Amino acid sequence: MITRLAQRLIPALALSATVSAPMWAQALDGRGIRTSMFETFVGKHQLLVFPIAASTRDHNFEYQPASLGYGLQEDFRGRFSSREAQLFLAYGVTDWLAIELETSDIRAHFDKSSSDTSATPATMTESGIADYAAQVRLRLGQERGRRPEIFAAVEVNPPASRRKVLIGDAQWDVKGEIGATRAYHWGTMTFRTTVEYNRGDTHWDLGETSLEYLRPVSRAWRLFLAIEGGENGAPDEWTLVSAAGWRVRDGLYLKFANALGVFSKSTDWEPQIGVLWAIR
Repeated sequence: MITRLAQRLIPALALSATVSAPMWAQALDGRGIRTSMFETFVGKHQLLVFPIAASTRDHNFEYQPASLGYGLQEDFRGRFSSREAQLFLAYGVTDWLAIELETSDIRAHFDKSSSDTSATPATMTESGIADYAAQVRLRLGQERGRRPEIFAAVEVNPPASRRKVLIGDAQWDVKGEIGATRAYHWGTMTFRTTVEYNRGDTHWDLGETSLEYLRPVSRAWRLFLAIEGGENGAPDEWTLVSAAGWRVRDGLYLKFANALGVFSKSTDWEPQIGVLWAIR
């Protein structure tokens, strides 16, 4: 079931794209600035509007009752699921600078572990607007010869839904990203990692890290594969990501993505589908 935001945005943007066919230009051919979305690029003076419907399922969700407001600082494994409508916007200011905005409307459900004897409720359900994020993305150096393109980003997450323990965040978060990408005749390889502040241990840590492969298979289709890890690249948090982009026509692009957890702390399954609209 797609949430109300997705139900309203996706048909409206798809209809608009079929009525007025804006240029794809750099957003499709990969010469634009890399965004935080899989195999998605934004060109100079180009606006991307990207509504996405996503869901998450995890039968082995790690949590501490203390993080949910119930005191006990012990790890347990429960069940977690969510349905989410995201809205992603990106604008290419120049050929080396882009900005992004992102938010989501989410409904999350949690079942606690049978071995959890704390006062944590057996089930919890929360919904609302969450996950506000803004990014500044930079191309630090263009690909030349054997030298890869270097890119970086800074992301700011303000507090959202402060009183909701499943979907909310009461504090500001700031993280940085650095990566390199290079095109070969058999596809494009990218390595990226993030740096973020560890509140519990009060120091900076490596965050999400990924190795990615992107290949156009026709004028209409592109395929994407990645292996992605969590905090400090922990071996029990890695996931396999596959994605595809289909150009329906100029100005209308459908994107599909699927993440499968590899180890115990990885989220089991995260599928998503979105409609990308590019405006010049």
